[in-house]
Amino acid sequence: MLFSIGGNYIFGLYIGNKQKKVRKDYFLFFAILFNLGLLFYYKYAGFFVGILNDIFNFEINSSPVHLPLGISFFTFQSISYIVDVYREEVKPQKKLINLGLYISLFPQLIAGPIVRYSDINLQLQERKHSFKKFSEGIYRFSIGLFKKVIIANPLGHVADQIFELDTDQLSMPISWIGIFCYTFQIYFDFSGYSDMAIGLGRMFGFKFEENFNHPYISRSIQEFWRRWHISLSTWFRDYLYIPLGGNRVSKKRLYFNLFTVFFLTGLWHGASWNFIVWGLFHGVFISLERITVIKKFLIKNSYLSHLYTLFVVIISWVFFRSPTLSSSLDYIYSMFNIVDFSLDIFEIRSLFSNEIIIVFILAILLSLPLRSKFETFLSKKERNSKIKPIYIYKFAFIFISLLFVFSKIASSAYNPFIYFRF
Repeated sequence: MLFSIGGNYIFGLYIGNKQKKVRKDYFLFFAILFNLGLLFYYKYAGFFVGILNDIFNFEINSSPVHLPLGISFFTFQSISYIVDVYREEVKPQKKLINLGLYISLFPQLIAGPIVRYSDINLQLQERKHSFKKFSEGIYRFSIGLFKKVIIANPLGHVADQIFELDTDQLSMPISWIGIFCYTFQIYFDFSGYSDMAIGLGRMFGFKFEENFNHPYISRSIQEFWRRWHISLSTWFRDYLYIPLGGNRVSKKRLYFNLFTVFFLTGLWHGASWNFIVWGLFHGVFISLERITVIKKFLIKNSYLSHLYTLFVVIISWVFFRSPTLSSSLDYIYSMFNIVDFSLDIFEIRSLFSNEIIIVFILAILLSLPLRSKFETFLSKKERNSKIKPIYIYKFAFIFISLLFVFSKIASSAYNPFIYFRF
C-alpha cells in the first residue's frame, strides 16, 4: 500500500503538470499498468499460472501469495485518482500525506465502498466536525453492526451448513433454504459493512456516497446493478464502459462492452472461474434486457419482472458461494430436482430454529425501504412538535440494537466478513 501511495503520488504530479510538455497519455498508461500490475501479482498470478500449467503441462511454481487487505479497493481508488487528474477533473494532490490519507482511509479501506478522490478531495483538507455529524455516524454505524451481527451471521451459519453437505444429502427444499439464507447473508453482510464505513467516516467529518439502495426490490438486472455495490458498478461505468463507447456504438460492440465489463466485474471479486461465470451470467441477462420486446415486457409486468430479477440474482449467488464450478452446477441441479423431491420436516427444523425464522422475517422486512419511509414520517412529525421524535427513535435504536449485538457477539464466535477476501 505504501508503494502504491508513493507511485501514484509521482504519476499524479507528472500527469497533472501543465508546465512541462510531457505525453500525459504515456504516463497514464504506465500509471494504470503500475496499479493493475500490483493487483495482478497479488491476486491473479497464481490463478493464471495454474491455467498455463494445466493447458501446456508447465511446472511453474504457483505457490499462493498472501493477499494484502483491501488491495482491490485501494487499487481502484488509485486508478480513479489518476484518471480524474488526466481528465483535468481534479488537480493533482501535491501533499503526499493527503494522498496517503485518501488511499489508506481506514473506515472503508478493507471492504469498501470505493471512494473517489473527486468526491472527498476537499474533505481531505477541510472538514467540519459537529456533535450532530458524530451522532449521525454512531446511528449509521449501529445500523450496519445490527445488519451484520443480528441478521447476516445467523443466516450465514445456516447457509454454510447446507453448502457443506454432499450432493446426495441435498434435497430440493434444503437447497432453496440454503441459497435464500446466503442471498440475505451477503446483502446484509456487505451493506452492513458499508453502513459501518459510512458511519465511521461521518464521525470523522467525511461524507461517503451510498453503496446500496435496496437492491432486492429491483425489477430488472440492470436496475439491480444500479442499487447493488453502487461504488463498483459506477466505477466500471465511468472508467471502462463509457471509455469503450458505452451505448453509442453498434449492437455488436454494445454487447462486447457489456460482456467485457461483467467479465471483469466477476474477475475483480476473485481469481476463480466461479466469479467469472457469475459476472458473465449477469452480463447475459443485462444484454437480453436490451432487446426491445423483453424491455417492454419488464416495464409492463412489474410483479413478474420483480420475480424474474430475484430468480436470476438468487441463481447467480450459487456460483458466488460454491467453492468450484462443478459444485455450483450440482447445487443448482438439486434446486430443481423434482424427481428426488423429499421433505424432511425434522431436518428443516434442525436448520430453521425459531431464532432463524424471526431473523429471516426481519431480513425480508429490512430488504424493503421501510426504515427510510419511517424516518421521513418522523421528520415530518418533527415540524409540529417541540419534542424531536426522530432523535428519540434513533437513540432508542442505538441503545436496543447495541444491547442485542453485544449479547450476540458474547454468545457466538461466528463473525466472518465475506468481502474481506475480495
